[in-house]
Amino acid sequence: MTENGQQHMSEDDDFMDTEEQIPRDIEKEAEDEKNTGNNFYKQKDYFKAIKFYTNAINLMPEKAAYYGNRAAAYMMISNFSSALDDSLKSVEKDPNFFKGGLRMIKCYIALGNLTAASRSLQDLKSRDPNNSSSYASETTNINRLKDLEISADKDMNNNDYRKVVYVMDRALEMAPACVNYKTKRAECLALLGRYNEAQEAANEMLRANNLNAGALYVKGLCLFYQDHLDKARQHFLQVLRVDPDHSKARLAVKDVKELESTKQKGNAAFTSGNNEEALKLYRAALLICPNNRLTNAKLHANIAAVYMKLRNYEEAAKECTAAVKLDEGYIKAYARRIVCYQELDKHDEAVRDAEKLHKMEHSRESKQRLRDANIKLKMSKRKDYYKILGCSKSATEEEIKKAYKRAALKHHPDRHSHGTDEERAAAEKQFKEIGEAYSVLSDANKKMRYDNGEDLDDPHGGMHDVDPTQIFQTFFGGGGGGGPHQQFFSGGFPHGHGGRGGNPGFTFSFG
Repeated sequence: MTENGQQHMSEDDDFMDTEEQIPRDIEKEAEDEKNTGNNFYKQKDYFKAIKFYTNAINLMPEKAAYYGNRAAAYMMISNFSSALDDSLKSVEKDPNFFKGGLRMIKCYIALGNLTAASRSLQDLKSRDPNNSSSYASETTNINRLKDLEISADKDMNNNDYRKVVYVMDRALEMAPACVNYKTKRAECLALLGRYNEAQEAANEMLRANNLNAGALYVKGLCLFYQDHLDKARQHFLQVLRVDPDHSKARLAVKDVKELESTKQKGNAAFTSGNNEEALKLYRAALLICPNNRLTNAKLHANIAAVYMKLRNYEEAAKECTAAVKLDEGYIKAYARRIVCYQELDKHDEAVRDAEKLHKMEHSRESKQRLRDANIKLKMSKRKDYYKILGCSKSATEEEIKKAYKRAALKHHPDRHSHGTDEERAAAEKQFKEIGEAYSVLSDANKKMRYDNGEDLDDPHGGMHDVDPTQIFQTFFGGGGGGGPHQQFFSGGFPHGHGGRGGNPGFTFSFG
């Protein structure tokens, strides 16, 4: 009995020792895991620290401090969502765990949730009013972020996208995990035409969450602004599948459809020869999305093509300029402006465009275009024989003869014999140039060489050996020699202005 009783007591003692020993062992093991985690934390090996803090939590899931430690490690690797979860659990396990509450506020700030951060800050102050110095940094950050949000919204409304990017960069220094700030920044990069940067920012967000509607919208926006309208529409529709209430994506789908439709109608009108309707439609398309620089550059170039078809090269050149202002690498717009400048006799400008275009594409076509522009520039600096005679470049042989007759009679020096010295000198120079012009344009070979931009007898296209008097005699008198024609060129008109006493076939009169 005693022996049995003693045996029973011994078993009870062993049982009680076991009951008390197991919690102590677990607690010690958990503390060892935590301490190992602390060592790795001090060594800045935060991933290993998280592993050991997790082991400690699994052993002692009710210990608030372990969640707090793991939250601190998560914060160091910028995993603020996980850090927030642990901070919330730490406060849930122990409402008086001050470090947990403070880390929770820091996480809310890092995630850009200022409403929750402010609420948590007030709650912590009410529970621990004596620790006010610890709240100063968080209070400052919350107020600063609120000011930056207001500034960004104002700048966005004013279309000052560069300023928004700057403001969001400052905000992300305090709230590096805020998806809204990142999205707004990426959107403004797209609006500024910095598509590679915008797409990189969107891809970074999508790696964290492949259903991030804001990031998908930014990628669609980049495609839209790079004139990939069909791909852009698909992205915007994907955004709406993820977030049916995404108002910007809904508006973007509408804009893409309207832009595609209006542009296609404009192209059809141009092809059918309805130029006024084409202009109307292209201009309407420009108003659909003013921020779409590349598509709008093409629309300006299309408008230029219409004006060129109407031979309104002044307006066409302006539209080409608007196109290259939106897209500095738009080859077709430069090529069209070169033609416009040449038609407007702005050959220096045409050569500058041709040089720039050749540097951009460096092709055989661009090389030939530059060569032609230089030839036309050279030609423009010569005497314009067509202009001197007052006829067009397409004038026939008979029209050139008639033009010479009119010009020669009008500017013959004898007609200006009573003028001042300057007037007589000007008339003689003009008369000589008229003779030069006729001697070239009436000779098929010389005319061809002149039209091709070749030099004739001197570098400036002039012909110093031309005798305008001889040309005049030959043209009007059918030959050279003496008679009354010598009287005409040696001072004074023939009596009666009709060649009296001379060749009866020659009749002279000024018109």
